[in-house]
Amino acid sequence: MAKTSLQENAADILAGVGGADNISSFTHCATRLRFELKDPSLADKERLEANPKVMGAIAQGGSHYQVIVGGDVASVYTAMNQLPEMKASGGASKSDADVKAEARSKTKGKYSWLDAFFEYLSDSFRPLLGVLLGASLIIAFAAVMDAFGVADFRAEVKSPGWQFVDAMWRSVFYFLPVYVAYNAGKKLNIDPWVPAAVILALMTPEFMSLADHPDVVTQTNQLLGTETSIIQVFGLPMLLNDYGGNVFVPLIMAPIAALVYKGLQKIIPSAVHMVFVPFLTLAIVIPLTAFLIGPFGVIIGNYLGIGLAWLNGNAPFIFAILIPMLYPFLVPLGLHWPLNALMLVNINTLGYDFIQGPMGVWNFACFGATAGVLYISMRDRDTQMRQTSASALAAGLFGGISEPSLYGIHLRFKKIYPRMLVGCFVGGVTIAILSAGSGGVQTNAFVFTSLLTVVVFNPIVPYLIAIAVAFFTAFILIALTDYRTPEEKAEFEAARDAQEAEAARTTVVDENQDAPAIAAGEGEGESSLSEKPASVATLAQPSTQFLAAPISGELVAMADIKDAAFASGALGEAVGIVPTSNAVVAPVAGTVISVAKTGHAYGIKTDDGVEILVHIGVDTVKMKGEGFTPAVEKKQHVEAGDLLATVDFEAVDAAGFDPTVIMTVVNSKSLDSVTAATAGKVESGDTVFNISK
Repeated sequence: MAKTSLQENAADILAGVGGADNISSFTHCATRLRFELKDPSLADKERLEANPKVMGAIAQGGSHYQVIVGGDVASVYTAMNQLPEMKASGGASKSDADVKAEARSKTKGKYSWLDAFFEYLSDSFRPLLGVLLGASLIIAFAAVMDAFGVADFRAEVKSPGWQFVDAMWRSVFYFLPVYVAYNAGKKLNIDPWVPAAVILALMTPEFMSLADHPDVVTQTNQLLGTETSIIQVFGLPMLLNDYGGNVFVPLIMAPIAALVYKGLQKIIPSAVHMVFVPFLTLAIVIPLTAFLIGPFGVIIGNYLGIGLAWLNGNAPFIFAILIPMLYPFLVPLGLHWPLNALMLVNINTLGYDFIQGPMGVWNFACFGATAGVLYISMRDRDTQMRQTSASALAAGLFGGISEPSLYGIHLRFKKIYPRMLVGCFVGGVTIAILSAGSGGVQTNAFVFTSLLTVVVFNPIVPYLIAIAVAFFTAFILIALTDYRTPEEKAEFEAARDAQEAEAARTTVVDENQDAPAIAAGEGEGESSLSEKPASVATLAQPSTQFLAAPISGELVAMADIKDAAFASGALGEAVGIVPTSNAVVAPVAGTVISVAKTGHAYGIKTDDGVEILVHIGVDTVKMKGEGFTPAVEKKQHVEAGDLLATVDFEAVDAAGFDPTVIMTVVNSKSLDSVTAATAGKVESGDTVFNISK
């Protein structure tokens, strides 16, 4: 029979649950695909369990349905989401934008206009992430060259080469209002080039040269310490501002342009929309922006910057702690862009920014938490999480991007955020104390806060200390306390151990299949006998024929076990025993391949490849080890009757959990027959399973 591909298996599972149109929601845990189905009766249990990737299928009542896959569940989940049927039905994995919109929708109350406003801000900036990151790394490169004396990054007159480098990053920040106007127009469902053209009109040489006209009048702004040029245009006073880098003006202008644009669409015949709607919108909105919206946007941005500067100067502790504590909640919802806009305003008006320093504290607390997850995943041999956290950490430390950490890890595990917030708080206090006398940590460039951009911050030493404190505080807290709940950890360990056991079993089977050929001297001749002695040794292992009761008590048939995964046979042929003693012993001689940290489950593998799981109680993982005293360790060899654990079953009863001790032959499907006793009383050591290989 030809081996089916992962995509074919995924497609078969999808058909088995009734197709993409039958799925309301779809997720996975460490071992199981979890579905919410519109019509659970359409799920075909027999078809699902015939799939080579499926260990079992369980209806959970109502609309919930589980398909047990095991350690490969993430790959199957990804393959299912990539199927054309899933994408067509909208059932595929959500993008970051979808996740943000979904998260925002959960917070919506009676002030829906406020939610819409923040979504507008977010969508106006989010598409610019790539070019902003690229420009910030060019700035970081120039700053490093300045630090090593290769070039004077801050000189007024530079060499042609370094002036060209300036043009490389300034192209992004100077024309940022145009990019924002385009995205805002797109968000508002109008031709995005119309608001972009409005902003570009205020950045042309003709508009800029008005400041040099002989009729211009100059006024001084006492609060800002800046000069403003005013000129009469058609008899009306016009403030001549430099709109390069100003993002508030396009954000205010675009909604007004959208109102005009859509209003004109209603009154102008559709046959001439292409010509007259853009023309009249430009004719109305460009003067409106030059005379009113532009100056208003500049003033708003200036005074917001002044307000934050006052807070930074007069209450540095509050400011330095407030910024890193707010960002963990703003970024997942995409609401951090208004603060980023203020950073750009500060650089344009003050010549420096003071928000990015405390913001860097949040970023490095975030990256520290990710590093803690990476450490644990390496320790626990969690390949999937190791890959996820390693790539997220690289994107953070070298790119200053927190989204991979947030969406790939932090928002999935509820224990991470409280520990990360401690890092934010401690780092914020540190930067407040160390930079209090210098007006805070400042920078004269907008950058993504990463290891590569630390050189643009001044004073650099307080900044380095603060981000290090934030990083290692979050890292240590995660490394010491784990990022998973006991239930999540136990589920992962069970899936990992099952996967490793299956890999070991497959190796034994493959070796056994090769052994006859080796013994006969096929292929490589007599030298083959010395090349694969392990295969010959495998043939000599005694065959497991019986499994003993791990505890004394009353037998419970598999179908009557009060755990659907065991009762369905999804985890192999099983039997339950309601215990009458406290000692749980090994049912067979073999190697202990898994010991749950909570002491409630033990995996044993015999020398000839039979895999047994002894699971003490139902849902007892929630007891977090209370009442369980393990007597063995992983990789330890045990004989039949050796003590595995001592259990306080009175504590199990008091906690409200079913004390039934469940024993299952995990690899039942690979054996010829597995027959279990179904009723009666047994003593520890009595035979409860007959096995034929």
